[in-house]
Amino acid sequence: MTPSAKTYVAKPSDRERRWLLVDASGQTLGRLATQIADVLRGKRKPQYTPHIDTGDFVVVVNAEKVHVTGNKRADKRYYRHSGYPGGLRWRSFEELQAKRPEEIIRLAVKGMMPRNRLARRQLTKLKIYAGPDHPHTAQKPEAMEIEK
Repeated sequence: MTPSAKTYVAKPSDRERRWLLVDASGQTLGRLATQIADVLRGKRKPQYTPHIDTGDFVVVVNAEKVHVTGNKRADKRYYRHSGYPGGLRWRSFEELQAKRPEEIIRLAVKGMMPRNRLARRQLTKLKIYAGPDHPHTAQKPEAMEIEK
């Protein structure tokens, strides 16, 4: 191996963060979540480094209008457990979409991230809003194109 061949490792000081705006209306949940997870981790950038947070901020609007295929609207369930015997609770997709539509996208993106401290920190850069309005206009988010 030649001594001049060096591997590039991103440093926290030279990362460049952008704000991206995603409109979730009519988008399929899984396809949307995979692309958001890639952007949060920074995998679409040439300076991607697995152990450094090089990702961008993502603002998702119209979370209440996200789409799922098949019978998932009625059959998909979101489970949680209190830690006590018999403490298992669940909600269907329809119930969660009516009460907390932001949680559907957050859980989908979280499931596509690694299970470690870095991913939990990267998930804080995800801002989700049920309607078309968001308080991040000062950051001038650019529209992110979602591939179908």
